[in-house]
Amino acid sequence: MISTRIILPLLLLTFASCKFENPEERLKPQIVTTTSILADGIRNIVGDSAEVVALMPAGVDPHLYKASARDLDLLQNADLVIYHGLFLEGKMTEIFEKLEFSQTLINVSEKIPHDRLLRSGPEAHSVDPHIWFDVNLWSMAMSHAAEEIILWKPNWKTSIETNSAIFQSKLSVLNEETARKMQELQRSNQALITAHDAFAYFGRAYGIEVLGLQGLSTLSEPGLRDLTGLVQFIVSRKIKAVFAEQTISPKAIEAVVAGCKNQNHEIKLAGPLFTDSLGDPNGPAGTYIGMVNTNVNVIFESLKP
Repeated sequence: MISTRIILPLLLLTFASCKFENPEERLKPQIVTTTSILADGIRNIVGDSAEVVALMPAGVDPHLYKASARDLDLLQNADLVIYHGLFLEGKMTEIFEKLEFSQTLINVSEKIPHDRLLRSGPEAHSVDPHIWFDVNLWSMAMSHAAEEIILWKPNWKTSIETNSAIFQSKLSVLNEETARKMQELQRSNQALITAHDAFAYFGRAYGIEVLGLQGLSTLSEPGLRDLTGLVQFIVSRKIKAVFAEQTISPKAIEAVVAGCKNQNHEIKLAGPLFTDSLGDPNGPAGTYIGMVNTNVNVIFESLKP
């Protein structure tokens, strides 16, 4: 079997030599981002100055995403590539390492202070990448992206700074509204329980206990001990609801609901919450701000006293 370490560089060389679109003929520069969440933030920053394309469609799990031949072509043809980092795009790490030699790349999370990052172990890949659930951390990431885009296109400085200031103001309001609603739940002794551990930053930022059946990545599998322990916790705390996620099969979290029922504790399966992707572009969760508001409302309504 031929190693992927051999195949990947060959693919990149192939697509570099046979691009289907001439970037010089574009009316606007093309910026390719990895996730839909990231694409929304970058669109707010660049406005009409560039075309922003998300590599992963809405509803796709970035933990499991594998780049296709079309993706490699899109990355090679991009004027700028922006990715999340912190091993969120785990299966694409090697691609970014290769692209650094030919493309301009921005890693939006690289300036997040290390003491603000959460970890589940000592390994590099154990860093929790879900920083967008702490709106303050996402504001930092978007501020860094704006600074790097200005370095890439200095003539955009005025418009980028204006757009960025407007977006940062909206994020500040979002952060305050999220904190206010979650404070109302703190007195209820409830907890936020989901399929995988995506909400740790949310819990730390807004003061709600968070538990996930799976680990940081959806690649991990919950075991019987995890399931049994979680059911016991829910029953003892009289938790009202657990939450499905839109990019993950509900099978595991449905097993939690069934386990609670077996112990005579009826619990609601709420959601789905939006975790690693935005929702439908025309829906209420089709933007980052809309996604956070949608999640907060679902959590609040499901767990309120």
